[in-house]
Amino acid sequence: MKTSDLIYDWNRIHPASLRPVGQVLLNDETLRDGLQSPSVRDPSIHEKIEILHLMDALGINSLDLGLPGAGPRAAEHVEALAREIVAHRMKIKANCAARTHQNDIRPIADIVQKTGLRIEAATFLGSSPIRRYTEGWTDDFLLETTEKAVKYAVSLGLDVMYVTEDTTRCDPEMVKRLYSAAIRCGARAIVLCDTAGHATPMGTFALVHFVLEEVVKPSGEKVRVDWHGHCDRGLAIANSMAALVAGADCVHACALGLGERVGNTQMDQMLVNLKLMGTPPWKDQDLTKLKEYCQAVSRATGVPIPANYPVVGEDAFRTATGVHAAAVIKAYRKNDIELANTVYSGVPSHVFGLQQVIDIGPMSGKSNVHFWLERHGFTISDDLVERIYKRAKASDHTLSEAEILECVQTAKTSSH
Repeated sequence: MKTSDLIYDWNRIHPASLRPVGQVLLNDETLRDGLQSPSVRDPSIHEKIEILHLMDALGINSLDLGLPGAGPRAAEHVEALAREIVAHRMKIKANCAARTHQNDIRPIADIVQKTGLRIEAATFLGSSPIRRYTEGWTDDFLLETTEKAVKYAVSLGLDVMYVTEDTTRCDPEMVKRLYSAAIRCGARAIVLCDTAGHATPMGTFALVHFVLEEVVKPSGEKVRVDWHGHCDRGLAIANSMAALVAGADCVHACALGLGERVGNTQMDQMLVNLKLMGTPPWKDQDLTKLKEYCQAVSRATGVPIPANYPVVGEDAFRTATGVHAAAVIKAYRKNDIELANTVYSGVPSHVFGLQQVIDIGPMSGKSNVHFWLERHGFTISDDLVERIYKRAKASDHTLSEAEILECVQTAKTSSH
Protein backbone atom coordinates (compact mmCIF):
# COMPACT_ATOMS: atom_id res chain seq x y z
CA MET A 1 0.00 0.00 0.00
CA LYS A 2 1.26 3.51 -0.84
CA THR A 3 1.85 5.81 2.13
CA SER A 4 -0.24 8.52 0.46
CA ASP A 5 -3.25 6.14 0.56
CA LEU A 6 -2.95 6.09 4.36
CA ILE A 7 -3.36 9.86 4.74
CA TYR A 8 -6.64 11.71 4.47
CA ASP A 9 -5.45 15.07 3.19
CA TRP A 10 -7.72 17.89 4.31
CA ASN A 11 -5.35 20.31 2.59
CA ARG A 12 -6.79 19.19 -0.74
CA ILE A 13 -10.45 19.52 0.19
CA HIS A 14 -10.62 23.23 -0.54
CA PRO A 15 -11.38 24.43 -4.09
CA ALA A 16 -8.59 24.58 -6.65
CA SER A 17 -9.12 28.35 -6.68
CA LEU A 18 -7.49 28.49 -3.23
CA ARG A 19 -4.21 27.10 -4.53
CA PRO A 20 -1.51 28.89 -6.59
CA VAL A 21 -2.32 28.75 -10.28
CA GLY A 22 0.38 27.92 -12.82
CA GLN A 23 4.15 28.27 -12.50
CA VAL A 24 5.46 29.98 -9.36
CA LEU A 25 8.68 32.02 -9.51
CA LEU A 26 11.02 32.63 -6.57
CA ASN A 27 13.44 35.54 -6.24
CA ASP A 28 16.21 35.17 -3.64
CA GLU A 29 16.94 38.31 -1.61
CA THR A 30 19.42 36.67 0.80
CA LEU A 31 22.50 38.51 -0.51
CA ARG A 32 20.86 41.94 -0.48
CA ASP A 33 17.76 42.45 1.64
CA GLY A 34 18.75 39.59 3.94
CA LEU A 35 22.02 41.34 4.73
CA GLN A 36 20.15 44.37 6.07
CA SER A 37 19.70 42.48 9.32
CA PRO A 38 21.74 44.29 12.00
CA SER A 39 22.95 40.93 13.34
CA VAL A 40 24.54 39.51 10.19
CA ARG A 41 28.07 39.57 8.87
CA ASP A 42 28.41 40.56 5.22
CA PRO A 43 29.82 37.39 3.61
CA SER A 44 33.02 37.36 1.59
CA ILE A 45 32.69 37.13 -2.17
CA HIS A 46 33.80 33.49 -2.04
CA GLU A 47 31.00 32.71 0.42
CA LYS A 48 28.48 34.57 -1.74
CA ILE A 49 29.57 32.60 -4.79
CA GLU A 50 29.10 29.32 -2.88
CA ILE A 51 25.57 30.42 -1.92
CA LEU A 52 24.87 31.51 -5.51
CA HIS A 53 25.72 28.02 -6.80
CA LEU A 54 23.40 26.45 -4.22
CA MET A 55 20.57 28.79 -5.24
CA ASP A 56 21.05 27.69 -8.84
CA ALA A 57 21.17 24.00 -7.83
CA LEU A 58 17.84 24.39 -6.01
CA GLY A 59 16.24 25.83 -9.14
CA ILE A 60 15.60 29.28 -7.64
CA ASN A 61 14.60 31.48 -10.56
CA SER A 62 16.40 34.72 -9.78
CA LEU A 63 18.35 36.59 -7.15
CA ASP A 64 19.11 40.13 -6.06
CA LEU A 65 22.86 40.50 -6.55
CA GLY A 66 23.04 43.57 -4.30
CA LEU A 67 22.87 47.34 -4.45
CA PRO A 68 25.97 48.40 -6.46
CA GLY A 69 25.22 52.07 -5.88
CA ALA A 70 25.94 51.56 -2.15
CA GLY A 71 29.73 51.75 -2.63
CA PRO A 72 32.86 50.09 -4.06
CA ARG A 73 32.59 46.83 -2.03
CA ALA A 74 28.96 46.34 -3.03
CA ALA A 75 29.72 47.06 -6.70
CA GLU A 76 32.72 44.70 -6.65
CA HIS A 77 30.65 41.86 -5.18
CA VAL A 78 27.78 42.39 -7.62
CA GLU A 79 30.17 42.32 -10.58
CA ALA A 80 31.88 39.16 -9.31
CA LEU A 81 28.55 37.37 -8.88
CA ALA A 82 27.44 38.48 -12.35
CA ARG A 83 30.67 37.13 -13.86
CA GLU A 84 30.17 33.82 -12.04
CA ILE A 85 26.69 33.43 -13.53
CA VAL A 86 28.05 34.09 -17.03
CA ALA A 87 31.13 31.87 -16.61
CA HIS A 88 29.11 28.88 -15.45
CA ARG A 89 26.14 29.51 -17.72
CA MET A 90 23.77 29.37 -14.79
CA LYS A 91 20.03 29.33 -15.33
CA ILE A 92 19.37 31.73 -12.46
CA LYS A 93 18.45 35.27 -13.52
CA ALA A 94 19.73 38.43 -11.85
CA ASN A 95 18.46 41.75 -10.59
CA CYS A 96 19.96 44.59 -8.58
CA ALA A 97 18.37 46.94 -6.09
CA ALA A 98 18.45 50.68 -6.76
CA ARG A 99 16.92 53.73 -5.22
CA THR A 100 14.94 55.77 -7.71
CA HIS A 101 17.77 58.05 -8.82
CA GLN A 102 20.47 57.93 -11.45
CA ASN A 103 23.40 57.37 -9.06
CA ASP A 104 21.99 53.95 -8.17
CA ILE A 105 20.73 52.97 -11.63
CA ARG A 106 23.85 53.84 -13.64
CA PRO A 107 26.13 51.32 -11.78
CA ILE A 108 23.77 48.49 -12.78
CA ALA A 109 24.06 49.41 -16.45
CA ASP A 110 27.85 49.63 -16.08
CA ILE A 111 28.00 46.07 -14.67
CA VAL A 112 25.77 44.82 -17.50
CA GLN A 113 28.24 46.34 -19.99
CA LYS A 114 31.26 44.82 -18.22
CA THR A 115 29.87 41.30 -17.76
CA GLY A 116 27.34 40.83 -20.54
CA LEU A 117 24.77 39.58 -18.03
CA ARG A 118 21.22 40.84 -18.35
CA ILE A 119 20.32 42.42 -14.99
CA GLU A 120 16.91 43.77 -14.03
CA ALA A 121 16.92 47.09 -12.17
CA ALA A 122 14.75 46.87 -9.04
CA THR A 123 14.06 50.55 -8.39
CA PHE A 124 12.32 51.17 -5.08
CA LEU A 125 10.45 54.11 -3.57
CA GLY A 126 8.40 54.65 -0.40
CA SER A 127 4.67 55.00 -1.01
CA SER A 128 2.46 54.93 2.10
CA PRO A 129 0.81 58.00 3.66
CA ILE A 130 2.82 57.53 6.87
CA ARG A 131 6.07 57.51 4.91
CA ARG A 132 5.02 60.47 2.75
CA TYR A 133 4.13 62.48 5.84
CA THR A 134 7.38 61.60 7.59
CA GLU A 135 9.53 62.46 4.56
CA GLY A 136 7.54 65.51 3.52
CA TRP A 137 6.91 64.04 0.05
CA THR A 138 4.07 65.29 -2.14
CA ASP A 139 2.10 63.06 -4.47
CA ASP A 140 3.55 64.88 -7.45
CA PHE A 141 7.10 64.29 -6.17
CA LEU A 142 6.53 60.54 -5.99
CA LEU A 143 5.06 60.40 -9.48
CA GLU A 144 7.81 62.52 -11.02
CA THR A 145 10.51 60.49 -9.26
CA THR A 146 8.94 57.24 -10.48
CA GLU A 147 8.68 58.43 -14.08
CA LYS A 148 12.24 59.79 -14.21
CA ALA A 149 13.80 56.69 -12.68
CA VAL A 150 11.96 54.18 -14.85
CA LYS A 151 12.53 56.16 -18.05
CA TYR A 152 16.22 56.55 -17.23
CA ALA A 153 16.68 52.83 -16.57
CA VAL A 154 14.85 51.95 -19.79
CA SER A 155 17.03 54.44 -21.72
CA LEU A 156 20.09 52.50 -20.52
CA GLY A 157 18.64 49.29 -21.91
CA LEU A 158 17.72 47.84 -18.51
CA ASP A 159 14.66 45.76 -17.71
CA VAL A 160 12.83 47.49 -14.88
CA MET A 161 11.25 46.00 -11.77
CA TYR A 162 9.42 48.85 -10.04
CA VAL A 163 9.05 48.49 -6.26
CA THR A 164 6.89 50.49 -3.88
CA GLU A 165 7.90 50.20 -0.24
CA ASP A 166 5.15 49.82 2.36
CA THR A 167 2.53 49.00 -0.28
CA THR A 168 0.42 47.17 2.30
CA ARG A 169 -0.19 50.46 4.14
CA CYS A 170 -0.63 52.62 1.03
CA ASP A 171 -3.96 54.08 -0.06
CA PRO A 172 -5.55 52.56 -3.21
CA GLU A 173 -5.36 55.78 -5.21
CA MET A 174 -1.60 56.16 -4.77
CA VAL A 175 -1.02 52.44 -5.38
CA LYS A 176 -2.87 52.77 -8.67
CA ARG A 177 -1.16 56.00 -9.73
CA LEU A 178 2.41 54.89 -8.97
CA TYR A 179 2.24 51.45 -10.59
CA SER A 180 0.33 52.76 -13.60
CA ALA A 181 2.97 55.45 -14.12
CA ALA A 182 5.79 52.93 -13.84
CA ILE A 183 4.18 50.58 -16.37
CA ARG A 184 3.43 53.46 -18.72
CA CYS A 185 7.13 54.43 -18.58
CA GLY A 186 8.35 50.93 -19.37
CA ALA A 187 8.45 48.82 -16.18
CA ARG A 188 7.41 45.24 -16.91
CA ALA A 189 7.59 43.91 -13.37
CA ILE A 190 6.09 45.47 -10.25
CA VAL A 191 6.67 44.50 -6.63
CA LEU A 192 4.14 44.84 -3.83
CA CYS A 193 5.90 45.14 -0.48
CA ASP A 194 4.85 44.40 3.06
CA THR A 195 7.86 46.38 4.27
CA ALA A 196 6.74 46.73 7.88
CA GLY A 197 5.29 43.22 8.20
CA HIS A 198 1.81 44.69 8.59
CA ALA A 199 -0.28 42.47 6.31
CA THR A 200 -2.49 39.49 7.04
CA PRO A 201 -3.26 36.85 4.39
CA MET A 202 -6.66 38.46 3.77
CA GLY A 203 -5.09 41.88 3.33
CA THR A 204 -2.44 40.46 1.04
CA PHE A 205 -5.06 38.81 -1.15
CA ALA A 206 -7.07 42.04 -1.35
CA LEU A 207 -4.04 44.13 -2.35
CA VAL A 208 -2.80 41.74 -5.04
CA HIS A 209 -6.31 41.36 -6.46
CA PHE A 210 -6.72 45.16 -6.54
CA VAL A 211 -3.43 45.70 -8.39
CA LEU A 212 -4.22 43.02 -10.96
CA GLU A 213 -7.73 44.33 -11.62
CA GLU A 214 -7.12 48.07 -11.37
CA VAL A 215 -3.56 48.41 -12.69
CA VAL A 216 -2.23 45.44 -14.63
CA LYS A 217 -5.28 44.45 -16.70
CA PRO A 218 -6.19 48.02 -17.71
CA SER A 219 -2.58 48.65 -18.80
CA GLY A 220 -2.84 46.10 -21.57
CA GLU A 221 0.79 45.11 -20.94
CA LYS A 222 2.25 41.79 -19.86
CA VAL A 223 3.46 42.67 -16.37
CA ARG A 224 4.99 40.31 -13.79
CA VAL A 225 3.58 40.87 -10.30
CA ASP A 226 5.90 40.09 -7.37
CA TRP A 227 5.27 39.88 -3.63
CA HIS A 228 7.91 40.90 -1.07
CA GLY A 229 6.93 40.27 2.54
CA HIS A 230 8.35 40.58 6.05
CA CYS A 231 7.64 38.43 9.08
CA ASP A 232 6.92 40.89 11.91
CA ARG A 233 3.59 39.20 12.68
CA GLY A 234 4.87 35.72 11.86
CA LEU A 235 2.74 35.62 8.71
CA ALA A 236 5.34 35.84 5.95
CA ILE A 237 4.79 32.36 4.48
CA ALA A 238 1.00 32.59 4.82
CA ASN A 239 1.00 36.02 3.17
CA SER A 240 3.23 34.81 0.34
CA MET A 241 0.87 31.91 -0.33
CA ALA A 242 -2.10 34.30 -0.25
CA ALA A 243 -0.34 36.53 -2.79
CA LEU A 244 0.16 33.55 -5.12
CA VAL A 245 -3.46 32.44 -4.73
CA ALA A 246 -4.55 35.98 -5.61
CA GLY A 247 -2.54 35.80 -8.83
CA ALA A 248 0.98 37.06 -8.06
CA ASP A 249 3.67 35.46 -10.22
CA CYS A 250 6.72 35.61 -7.97
CA VAL A 251 7.62 35.66 -4.27
CA HIS A 252 10.77 37.30 -2.89
CA ALA A 253 12.38 35.51 0.05
CA CYS A 254 15.61 34.95 2.00
CA ALA A 255 17.32 31.85 3.34
CA LEU A 256 16.36 31.36 7.01
CA GLY A 257 14.14 34.45 6.74
CA LEU A 258 17.09 36.82 7.16
CA GLY A 259 16.41 40.55 6.99
CA GLU A 260 15.61 43.67 8.96
CA ARG A 261 13.93 43.29 12.35
CA VAL A 262 12.52 39.73 12.37
CA GLY A 263 13.27 39.23 8.69
CA ASN A 264 11.79 38.37 5.31
CA THR A 265 9.75 35.47 3.97
CA GLN A 266 11.74 32.26 4.49
CA MET A 267 12.98 30.96 1.12
CA ASP A 268 13.63 27.47 2.45
CA GLN A 269 10.09 27.20 3.80
CA MET A 270 8.63 28.49 0.53
CA LEU A 271 10.52 25.75 -1.32
CA VAL A 272 9.29 23.08 1.10
CA ASN A 273 5.66 24.15 0.91
CA LEU A 274 5.57 24.59 -2.86
CA LYS A 275 7.15 21.15 -3.24
CA LEU A 276 4.65 19.48 -0.89
CA MET A 277 1.72 21.31 -2.49
CA GLY A 278 2.73 19.92 -5.89
CA THR A 279 3.06 23.41 -7.34
CA PRO A 280 4.85 23.58 -10.70
CA PRO A 281 7.73 23.59 -11.31
CA TRP A 282 8.64 22.81 -7.68
CA LYS A 283 6.85 19.47 -7.49
CA ASP A 284 9.60 18.01 -9.74
CA GLN A 285 12.54 20.01 -8.39
CA ASP A 286 15.36 18.24 -6.53
CA LEU A 287 15.60 19.94 -3.13
CA THR A 288 18.12 17.62 -1.47
CA LYS A 289 20.60 20.52 -1.21
CA LEU A 290 18.18 22.63 0.84
CA LYS A 291 19.97 22.01 4.15
CA GLU A 292 23.36 22.67 2.56
CA TYR A 293 22.04 26.01 1.25
CA CYS A 294 20.76 27.03 4.70
CA GLN A 295 23.96 25.92 6.41
CA ALA A 296 26.09 27.87 3.92
CA VAL A 297 24.07 31.02 4.60
CA SER A 298 24.26 30.42 8.35
CA ARG A 299 28.07 30.06 8.25
CA ALA A 300 28.56 33.03 5.96
CA THR A 301 26.35 35.43 7.94
CA GLY A 302 26.99 34.16 11.47
CA VAL A 303 23.28 33.57 12.06
CA PRO A 304 22.67 30.20 13.79
CA ILE A 305 19.89 27.86 12.70
CA PRO A 306 17.54 27.26 15.67
CA ALA A 307 17.27 23.59 16.69
CA ASN A 308 13.49 23.66 16.11
CA TYR A 309 13.67 25.45 12.74
CA PRO A 310 11.47 23.68 10.14
CA VAL A 311 13.11 20.97 8.01
CA VAL A 312 16.75 22.03 8.40
CA GLY A 313 16.93 22.52 12.18
CA GLU A 314 18.73 19.88 14.25
CA ASP A 315 15.46 18.70 15.84
CA ALA A 316 13.28 18.81 12.71
CA PHE A 317 13.36 15.03 12.21
CA ARG A 318 14.67 13.99 15.62
CA THR A 319 12.70 12.49 18.48
CA ALA A 320 13.44 10.92 21.86
CA THR A 321 9.78 10.53 22.88
CA GLY A 322 8.81 6.90 23.41
CA VAL A 323 5.42 6.87 21.66
CA HIS A 324 6.66 8.82 18.65
CA ALA A 325 9.84 6.80 18.33
CA ALA A 326 7.97 3.51 18.65
CA ALA A 327 5.75 4.35 15.68
CA VAL A 328 8.74 5.40 13.54
CA ILE A 329 10.63 2.22 14.50
CA LYS A 330 7.62 0.02 13.62
CA ALA A 331 7.52 1.70 10.22
CA TYR A 332 11.22 0.98 9.71
CA ARG A 333 10.57 -2.67 10.66
CA LYS A 334 8.19 -2.80 7.70
CA ASN A 335 11.15 -1.82 5.48
CA ASP A 336 9.26 1.27 4.35
CA ILE A 337 11.37 4.43 4.48
CA GLU A 338 8.57 6.67 3.23
CA LEU A 339 6.25 5.34 5.93
CA ALA A 340 8.90 5.91 8.62
CA ASN A 341 9.51 9.45 7.40
CA THR A 342 5.81 10.28 7.31
CA VAL A 343 4.10 8.51 10.23
CA TYR A 344 5.04 11.24 12.74
CA SER A 345 6.06 14.07 10.41
CA GLY A 346 4.11 16.34 8.09
CA VAL A 347 7.29 16.74 6.03
CA PRO A 348 8.80 13.56 4.54
CA SER A 349 12.49 13.96 5.36
CA HIS A 350 13.82 11.85 2.46
CA VAL A 351 12.36 14.33 -0.06
CA PHE A 352 14.91 16.84 1.25
CA GLY A 353 17.82 14.42 1.54
CA LEU A 354 17.38 13.94 5.30
CA GLN A 355 16.31 11.15 7.65
CA GLN A 356 14.59 10.47 10.95
CA VAL A 357 16.81 10.34 14.06
CA ILE A 358 15.81 8.34 17.16
CA ASP A 359 17.56 9.47 20.35
CA ILE A 360 17.30 8.42 23.99
CA GLY A 361 16.07 10.70 26.78
CA PRO A 362 13.91 10.84 29.90
CA MET A 363 10.71 10.43 27.83
CA SER A 364 12.04 7.46 25.86
CA GLY A 365 10.95 3.84 25.93
CA LYS A 366 13.18 0.79 25.68
CA SER A 367 12.43 0.57 21.96
CA ASN A 368 14.49 3.79 21.57
CA VAL A 369 17.43 2.08 23.25
CA HIS A 370 17.13 -1.08 21.14
CA PHE A 371 16.91 0.95 17.93
CA TRP A 372 19.83 3.24 18.80
CA LEU A 373 22.10 0.30 19.63
CA GLU A 374 21.05 -1.55 16.50
CA ARG A 375 21.70 1.48 14.30
CA HIS A 376 25.15 1.96 15.84
CA GLY A 377 26.14 -1.69 15.41
CA PHE A 378 26.22 -2.79 19.06
CA THR A 379 25.34 -6.26 20.34
CA ILE A 380 22.14 -5.88 22.33
CA SER A 381 21.74 -7.43 25.79
CA ASP A 382 19.08 -6.97 28.46
CA ASP A 383 21.72 -5.62 30.87
CA LEU A 384 22.95 -3.00 28.41
CA VAL A 385 19.43 -1.89 27.50
CA GLU A 386 18.51 -1.59 31.17
CA ARG A 387 21.62 0.47 32.01
CA ILE A 388 20.99 2.97 29.23
CA TYR A 389 17.25 3.09 29.95
CA LYS A 390 17.81 3.84 33.65
CA ARG A 391 20.44 6.46 32.81
CA ALA A 392 17.98 8.19 30.50
CA LYS A 393 15.11 8.11 33.01
CA ALA A 394 17.34 9.69 35.66
CA SER A 395 18.51 12.40 33.28
CA ASP A 396 17.05 15.85 32.66
CA HIS A 397 18.15 15.87 29.01
CA THR A 398 18.49 13.72 25.92
CA LEU A 399 21.59 11.57 26.32
CA SER A 400 24.62 12.47 24.26
CA GLU A 401 26.45 9.79 22.30
CA ALA A 402 29.29 10.00 24.84
CA GLU A 403 26.88 9.27 27.71
CA ILE A 404 25.42 6.25 25.91
CA LEU A 405 28.89 4.93 25.04
CA GLU A 406 29.85 5.29 28.69
CA CYS A 407 26.98 2.92 29.55
CA VAL A 408 28.15 0.53 26.85
CA GLN A 409 31.66 0.52 28.29
CA THR A 410 30.39 0.00 31.85
CA ALA A 411 28.29 -2.95 30.70
CA LYS A 412 31.29 -4.50 28.96
CA THR A 413 33.46 -4.07 32.05
CA SER A 414 30.89 -5.60 34.38
CA SER A 415 30.46 -8.63 32.13
CA HIS A 416 34.14 -9.60 32.40
